[in-house]
Amino acid sequence: MIREGTFKGLKSIILENNYIRAVFLPEYGSKLASLIDKETNKEWLFQAKSDTLTIPSYGAVFSDYDSSGFDEVFPSIDACFDPVTGKPIPDHGEVWALPWEYRLEGETVVFTVKSPVFPYTMTKRVWLEMNRLCFDYAVTNDGDTRFYFIWTPHALLRCDEYTKIVVPDSLTSVMTVEHQTEHLGEWGTIHPYPVTISRKTGKPLDLSKMEPPSANNCEKFYFTERVPKGMCGIVQENTGRKLMYHYPAEKIPYLGVWKTQGGYRGDYNLALEPCTGVYDNLSVAYAIRKVSFVEAKGVFTWWFQIEIGAE
Repeated sequence: MIREGTFKGLKSIILENNYIRAVFLPEYGSKLASLIDKETNKEWLFQAKSDTLTIPSYGAVFSDYDSSGFDEVFPSIDACFDPVTGKPIPDHGEVWALPWEYRLEGETVVFTVKSPVFPYTMTKRVWLEMNRLCFDYAVTNDGDTRFYFIWTPHALLRCDEYTKIVVPDSLTSVMTVEHQTEHLGEWGTIHPYPVTISRKTGKPLDLSKMEPPSANNCEKFYFTERVPKGMCGIVQENTGRKLMYHYPAEKIPYLGVWKTQGGYRGDYNLALEPCTGVYDNLSVAYAIRKVSFVEAKGVFTWWFQIEIGAE
C-alpha cells in the first residue's frame, strides 16, 4: 500500500505492508525518514530530536541540518571539485538537498531529480517485497564527457551496546579516515578487523561493536579490500532482530563504516556505507582510480535492498 502523509511537518510518501512501514520525504532529497519493523514496532533509523524538519537549500552544509534517516549522497560525500570540469560539488553532494519529483506506478514510487549544475538525471524506483525495501537506481548522463561519482546510502541506524556489525568474513582490515578518532590514529592508518589495539588505551577494541555514548568520539573507516559479496548489516544480539543490506558487489565494491559514539552533537548512531568510490572525496577517488562513472550520453544502473527480520 502507498499513501501520502505528513512527517515532522513535511509531505511524505508512505509504503507499507505487513512487515515494513517506510516514509519518504520527496521535498527533502527523497530522504527515507523512517523505517519501521512492524513485527516489533522498532524504528531502525536514527531520529532527530526536533519535532519538525527544515528543508535544506542547494549547497547546504550537511551538519547544519538534522542528520537523521537515510539521505542519498551523490556525487561525493566530502565537498570537493568535479575532476573533469572543476565545478564545485557541495558537502554530501547535491541530491540530498534538492527536491525530487515523484510519480506512482502501481505499487512502486518513482523519484526523479535533475542536477542544476551537472548534466545528469537520477531516478530511484522504490517498492516493498515482503520484508525487503527495494531500490532500483539509474543515473543518466546527458553530457559529452564521462561523469565521475561516488554514491552511498547515508542511512544513520539506531544502535546500542547489543548492536553488532555484520560483514563478509573475508573483510579483515580497515583504514581510518576520521581525524577525530581517539583509537585508530592518523588518516590512512591500517588496522585488523574486527579486533584491533586502541591507540588510546593500548587494549583490544572490537570495531564491530559500539562504545557507549560516554565515549564522546567518532570513527570512520573503510575496509581495505573490495567486498566479495554485496552484503552487510547489523544484528541486535539481545533480540535477534537484524537489518541487512543487499547490493551488487561488482557495481558497489567498497564499504565504509561511520560511528557516532556521542562525539558528533551528542548523537549516537552508526552508518554502513556501501559505496561506488573511496575515500569520501570524489577528487581523491578519481586520483586513485577507485571511482565509478557514467559514460557520455550513457546510463549507470544499480540496485539496493534493505531486509528486516530475525536471525
